[in-house]
This record gives sequence, structure tokens and C-alpha cells, in this order.
Amino acid sequence: MSTPVKTRRLRGRPLVQTAYSQDMALVNTPGKRRGVLAIIVIALLIPFMLTNDLLLIGTLGMIAAVGAIGLNLVTGYAGQISLGHAFFIGVGAYTGAVLGGNPDGPVVGYGLPIYVWLPAAGIVAAIAGLLVGPIAVRLRGLYLAIVTLGLVFIGEHVFREARSLTGGPGVGRRGPELDVFGIDFGASGSLFGLELAREQRQFFLALAFLVVFAILGRNIARSKVGRAFSAVRDRDVAAAVIGVGLTRHKVMAFAMSSFYAGVAGALFYAVVGVFEPNTFGLLLSIQYLAMILIGGVATISGAIMGAIFIQSLSRIAGGIAGLLPFISDSAAGGGILTVFQLESILYGLLIVGFLIFEPRGLFGIWMRIRNYWKGWPFSY
Repeated sequence: MSTPVKTRRLRGRPLVQTAYSQDMALVNTPGKRRGVLAIIVIALLIPFMLTNDLLLIGTLGMIAAVGAIGLNLVTGYAGQISLGHAFFIGVGAYTGAVLGGNPDGPVVGYGLPIYVWLPAAGIVAAIAGLLVGPIAVRLRGLYLAIVTLGLVFIGEHVFREARSLTGGPGVGRRGPELDVFGIDFGASGSLFGLELAREQRQFFLALAFLVVFAILGRNIARSKVGRAFSAVRDRDVAAAVIGVGLTRHKVMAFAMSSFYAGVAGALFYAVVGVFEPNTFGLLLSIQYLAMILIGGVATISGAIMGAIFIQSLSRIAGGIAGLLPFISDSAAGGGILTVFQLESILYGLLIVGFLIFEPRGLFGIWMRIRNYWKGWPFSY
């Protein structure tokens, strides 16, 4: 008769793990638990420490992080290179805007509550991802990237021509109303007994959604499905030999990624307010690709760090433009470059720089700092 495996930790050895379930726990060390608690406390204090314009950047960064986690699931974990993320974000944004938009506006809107239009935005985008999934089974690498890139151009054309839904180029439409169970997050007011500005309320809302989707993404990554994604990414032929269903898991990866993208698109443009079809072009896909490359491929934390960093890049580019006389704020400013061109250049430089010097991204830098701190004073 075999002796059951002990699941308790040994006395005096808090980091010793005696069961596989301990190793796979969401926060499996005391250091991680303290770190998560510190991050939560800091995140709850940030709305009372920053100005409203910085809070808006943080809010949009956290919402973009939801979409970046979705892209990391299909590209980072499952190894399916996708350049079509902007298309799925657009599908989610317009689904949310149509279902949650003003019924009396110039374009189609039904005025449904957030608990209807937000899941619907993710579901419709996931259905679009399911249609792409079978193609991914037959293609990989550069060929798959080109096919998903084609989705962006198809989406741009459809969004431009469907004027009754999108408003058309140059006009656009408003996003859905951010009314959550009677609380209007699009205006200032009281929340949990505190008088908060609109930016503060939206920050807390984005933080809540990010926590939910980050935990969901982390659980997917450490589950049986996540391990199958990694097997498909590392060696799909070997994965098929040991019984991993390539078709099923590639389709699942695209569907999950598209669901995240749809939810992020609906939320993002509900906060922004007004958007138009040209928003969902190739540059948006490059931005999300930059988020996971700069933050860290196949890491949930890296996707969050990369999204917030990239979302802050416009503010950084504006600061650089203020220091350099040959960069203007607009095309009519007389400078050699505009701040928008500078931002695009920074995207490229950062992607190339991180791929060459730090392939693991910001998460890799953090891991190196953490390991150095844990091993100090021994630098090896």
C-alpha cells in the first residue's frame, strides 16, 4: 500500500513544496503573496495620487492589457503569429457600441446595459476567431501572419462601408454608455461613499476588469489547455504524436484571444467616447504586438507591463517633442517630424531593441532584478 503524498510544508522550510498542486498554485510563494498584496494596495491608492490625465492613460493601459493578454494567449503561449488583432478589437468595439449605444442617435444603437453588450462584444469577436481558427491549422509562421494581416484590411473596408453601424470615416460614432448597475462611470459622482472624479471611477472599473481577466488568463496558461498550447508552440508534430489535438487547440487559442480582444475593444472605446473605422488599422495590430514583445512573450505580467508602457508612449513622445525643436505637435507645425511620427519610430526602435538586447522584455528585466536581489551579495 503506497504512502499518500504530504501536502503540508515542512517546518522551517517555507519554500519547500511537497505536491504538484503547490507548485502550480496561482501565488505559490510567500514573496509572491506579499508582492500581489503590495500591488493591490498601490493600485487602490494611485487614483488619489495622480492627475486626471495620467489616470486616463493608466485606465486605457489596463484595458489595453486585457487585449494584450488575449494576443499573448494565441501568439505567446500557442505560438500562432497573429497580425489581425485590430480586426477583433474593432468587431468587439462596434458590437458594444451598437448594443449599448444611444437608440436615438444618428447610427444604430439599442441602449442595452453593460452586462449585455460587454459579453456580447467578446462572444461576437470569439465567433470571428472561430472562423479563422481552421485556417490556422493549415498554416503557420509567416503564412499565418499574412492571412491574419488580410483580416485587418477586410475589416477596414467593412467598417468604412457599413455607415449605418460605424458612422463612416471622418464621422465615427460614440462608444457604449458606461453604466454599471445604475452607476454612471462616464461622469463624476459618489462611489462606495467617496466623491470621485470621472477618471478615478473609470480607473477603478478598469482595474477590476483587469484583475478578473488576468486571473482568468493565468489559470488558462497553467491548466491542461495552456500546457497543450505550449506543446503546439514548441513542436506541433511532437504534440500531435503524444495526443494533443492540433485543430482543437489552435481553434481554442484563436477563440480565447478574440474574446479578450472583443471585450478590450468595447471597454476601451466606451472610455475614449468617439472612434471611427480608420482606428482599426495595421498600426493598432503593431501596437498590440509591441505590447507583448516589449512586455514579455508568454507571460501575463509581461502583457500588462507592456500594455501600460505602450499606452504611455504617446505621453513620452510628447515629452521628447517638447525638448527637441525639430519635432512639432502637428503636421502644420513646421518641424521635420510630428509627435505622431516620432511615436511610430519609437514603436519600431523599442521592438528591435528588446528583441536584440532583452528578448524576454520588461518581465525579463524584472526577473533579473528579482534574482539579483534574492542572491545578493553573490552576483553569480
